[in-house]
Amino acid sequence: MTRLVNKVAIITGSGAGIGKEIARSYAKEGAKVVIADFNEEALNATVAELTAEGFEAFGVKVNVAVEEDVNRMVDDAIAHFSKVDILVNNAGVGDQMQAAANVQDATWSRVIDINLTGVMRAMRKVIPHFIENGGGTIVNMASISGLTGGRGGLAYTAVKHAVVGMTKNVASQYGPQGIRCNTIAPAQIATNFAANMQDMDQFGLEVATRGVNLMPKVGTVEEVSNIAIFLASDESSLINGVALAADAGWSAY
Repeated sequence: MTRLVNKVAIITGSGAGIGKEIARSYAKEGAKVVIADFNEEALNATVAELTAEGFEAFGVKVNVAVEEDVNRMVDDAIAHFSKVDILVNNAGVGDQMQAAANVQDATWSRVIDINLTGVMRAMRKVIPHFIENGGGTIVNMASISGLTGGRGGLAYTAVKHAVVGMTKNVASQYGPQGIRCNTIAPAQIATNFAANMQDMDQFGLEVATRGVNLMPKVGTVEEVSNIAIFLASDESSLINGVALAADAGWSAY
């Protein structure tokens, strides 16, 4: 498997879950991977696993809500591997399904800072490096909530719509300079993401999940990572500014 040979990829939130599987799949395709995560124990364990399997992996502890951390993440990756070719903005948090009338300011700010501002800052930092190197690829992680209106809380839905908009904007503005930017919009994926959310807004949860019985199936991290490989590889060279629903057709109903 050689679709990403000689590529260097930063994957945020890659200590566990979808991000970890993307990092592993990229490594299997020949990429050198930067495991960037807030959970230092998880990121160190992931780096150890990958290096034990013979892959090149480097770990950076980062809080994507802190600009200095984001800048250091990119700088350290370049210092370690000499370049960056791929950025995957995967780190994110939920909003406890808080409906509009129940949104808490602290939740709103946290979701904005991590899921939106963190993505912006990572792109802002890496794009000049991509331009200098003649191009690069960004894969953002949105959500089916970024393509629909009722499948999440207000903050999460608003932010994921914004991620889709930023994706299209970057693709439009920087495509001529060899930069591609696409986003994956998964529905329910078998991870601990939802299970780790506490103090759920019961009204928001009830209305956001009322159509779950129409979902053909729950996705796997492997299925999402397959999409991430495609979007990062030259196989998708004609695809730019696309938000790809990964929901087995749920939102098409």
